[in-house]
Amino acid sequence: MGIYLGIDVGTSGTKTLAIREDGQIVASATAEYPLDSPKPGWSEQDPADWWKAAVRTVKQVLKAGKIKPADVAGIGLSGQMHGSVFLDRDQNVIRPALLWNDQRTAVQCAEIEAKAGGRKKLINMVANPALTGFTAPKILWLREHEPRNYARTAKILLPKDYVRFRLTGEFATEVSDASGTLLLDVKRRRWCKPLLKKLDIAPELLPPVFESEEVSGKLSPIAAKQMGLAAGVPVVGGGGDQAAGAIGNGIVRRGVISATMGTSGVVFAHSDEVQIDPQGRVHTFCHAVRDKWHVMGVVLSAGGSFQWYRNQLGAAEVKAARRQKVDPYELLTAQASEAPAGCEGLYFLPYLTGERTPHADPHARGAWIGLSLRHGKPHLIRSVMEGATYAMRDCLEIIEGMKIPVREIRLSGGGARSPFWRQMQADIYGKPVMTINAEEGPAYGVALLAAAGTGAYKDVVEACAAAIDTTSRTTPDRKTKAAYNRAYPLYGKLYQSLKTDYAAIAELVES
Repeated sequence: MGIYLGIDVGTSGTKTLAIREDGQIVASATAEYPLDSPKPGWSEQDPADWWKAAVRTVKQVLKAGKIKPADVAGIGLSGQMHGSVFLDRDQNVIRPALLWNDQRTAVQCAEIEAKAGGRKKLINMVANPALTGFTAPKILWLREHEPRNYARTAKILLPKDYVRFRLTGEFATEVSDASGTLLLDVKRRRWCKPLLKKLDIAPELLPPVFESEEVSGKLSPIAAKQMGLAAGVPVVGGGGDQAAGAIGNGIVRRGVISATMGTSGVVFAHSDEVQIDPQGRVHTFCHAVRDKWHVMGVVLSAGGSFQWYRNQLGAAEVKAARRQKVDPYELLTAQASEAPAGCEGLYFLPYLTGERTPHADPHARGAWIGLSLRHGKPHLIRSVMEGATYAMRDCLEIIEGMKIPVREIRLSGGGARSPFWRQMQADIYGKPVMTINAEEGPAYGVALLAAAGTGAYKDVVEACAAAIDTTSRTTPDRKTKAAYNRAYPLYGKLYQSLKTDYAAIAELVES
């Protein structure tokens, strides 16, 4: 039975895991690296850190799993979406990569919509509006603000595709990740030449596009020696982290939805055809399933809001957790359970890094609203968790409004590990939620893609059916569900009340 590696190039670190053909996990390893923010709203990383982490974690997995190099039959790649790696003609990195959560490109987004002939025409071309996190506005920003670097640019790659280049020597991407560049004709699953022409971006700057299961290259002798693998191992297209995570959750058929509460929050729905929200509030991308698509709502700071609370206001819990040898989130969640559902009128808006769905506003910011002398720490903590979950419900409501059926919601990320947060999600979504036997996310998904792409399965749908099962089901509490249904509409109004103030605050900060 062959071994398949999945490598996920994340924002905080790279994770590699090894699975057997039946989906059983053999070993996994993670290596972290820094993120740089040279100015407010900017977010950058050194691509060399991704490669070093990939090499390190592959070696660790081989050692931990006692895996022989000859046993590795395929490699799949996943990574943070939308990031931009600029290479020169000698294939060297020109400058740090601009990441998905970088917010510097609002002007370029407006420029793209104008050159496309308006927002509606842009959505018709590439299925999505221009958002600051996407790759295309980053390319325009480089051209306008660092013209010398742009003039040196010979190739533009997404994060996982830079690692692919280091693995294989090949320039390639695949449809799910390329969808997030804003330069892919999502309906036809190829680069959108009309938009490239309007934006004056040379097509040769972009790599060839593959389907996610397709073999895109083979492990080079140089990379094989660095990692302790055999040369010639097939490397499949893989997927952007969200599509890959959906594969890892078995979201490969209509009616099955995933709700992933990580640093960002993602509600992800499989679609057999292209379905587009005319307002562009959710993203329509190619799925990592051949000839299928997905609709995705993104909350930029879902679990990230809870992490912010832990880091900035949870020092006592972190200290106590260290003493008790438990996760500090356990102590924070225990306190949150002491507050009632709805936090007695206290709301938290989780827009710490702007927001995508449904507002697409880089200037939006976090806020507590409704504070009174009655509120204590349990209310503050619970309101953060509720605010993140309300934001996820925003995504779910839009998806259901598009007539996409929601028969089953599968949870993953930090929000799936906590029984309290699982129950909160069931109550706020108003639907049963499930967990599955695999909790390894995108790395697991692309390992399955590698198994499918190298012939272990006829396709990734068959691979998911063989490897993934549901393990728990949480149903909504009738009384709590009713309380959240009363509270949620007001949450939806708060952003609209503050929208113009957010823009004024941004002017103050930037002036």
